[in-house]
Amino acid sequence: MDHYLTLRTPGQATYVEKRSRFLAFALHVESEAEVKDLIDNYRKTYYDARHLCYAYALGTEGERFRAVDDGEPGGSAGKPIHGQIVARQLTEVLVIVVRYFGGIKLGTGGLAVAYKTAAAEALEAAETEERIVKVRISAEVPYPDADAAMRLARQTGAEMQAPDYTATSTLLHFTIRQGDAPLLREALGKIHTLRLIDRET
Repeated sequence: MDHYLTLRTPGQATYVEKRSRFLAFALHVESEAEVKDLIDNYRKTYYDARHLCYAYALGTEGERFRAVDDGEPGGSAGKPIHGQIVARQLTEVLVIVVRYFGGIKLGTGGLAVAYKTAAAEALEAAETEERIVKVRISAEVPYPDADAAMRLARQTGAEMQAPDYTATSTLLHFTIRQGDAPLLREALGKIHTLRLIDRET
């Protein structure tokens, strides 16, 4: 996959069940470090809440994920929250649900419904966007063949970055949609003096 769905804007919602309040926040994230910082900040902001449960998904296919119950019965909070991220095929997303206990126990099933609903409403309140996964490919080519290499690269839809130079050659740097990278490599391969440098990022 060279594209994925994530959040363009954050979303927020409040859900009330038997006097317990569930404050839900849906946020775009790009790393575990960013998740940790946000969780720390929300814990400070809602220091008086009984529970701060969350789930996140990272990676272009949501392959890196975690679901945290934060003291709620196992599987009653983090898993339902994560389930809503998966149901919408989202990634690079963190959903936090803060619970203020209302004095009436909801039971494991009731908690799962409440966390699921709160997460769903926060995600519904957010705006989504599709993002394209791009890779960077570099190549070294003698000066006389640099223009031909750039022309072939443009025909594949590659974007050109500022080149670098050595004493005898030009170092070309291209960014291209991941799915089109083989086309770019094939096109550049037509120039026999060109050497591809594996620098995909």
